[in-house]
Amino acid sequence: QVQLVESGGGLVQAGGSLRLSCAASGRTSRTYTVGWFRQAPGKEREFVAGMRWSKGNKVYADSVKGRFTISIDNSKNMVYLQMDSLKPEDTAVYYCAFRDGRIILSAMRMETQYHYWGQGTQVTVSS
Repeated sequence: QVQLVESGGGLVQAGGSLRLSCAASGRTSRTYTVGWFRQAPGKEREFVAGMRWSKGNKVYADSVKGRFTISIDNSKNMVYLQMDSLKPEDTAVYYCAFRDGRIILSAMRMETQYHYWGQGTQVTVSS
């Protein structure tokens, strides 16, 4: 059983930056896929970014491409989401997600492909 704990959320002004962290414990699989999703008030949860354990093949939502960067530190079992040039529309609860094994790149956008989820961390961007 993999447990995920997010941290790093908070309140930031538009144009600012935040780095979200996701600590993964209980991982036994050598191959895995991680993702970040977010859910704004009154909206459905949406894909933000995903990548494979091998640190290649990163996928981003069009709305964050060029501003957000997903990364993995395998030695620390950590997943990060560096968020720059934040906009008020980035305000949401951000969730870390994990699945054993690899999936095709297009499937990274689908939340049903992930086996484990964190509890979420709130990001609020003021204008």
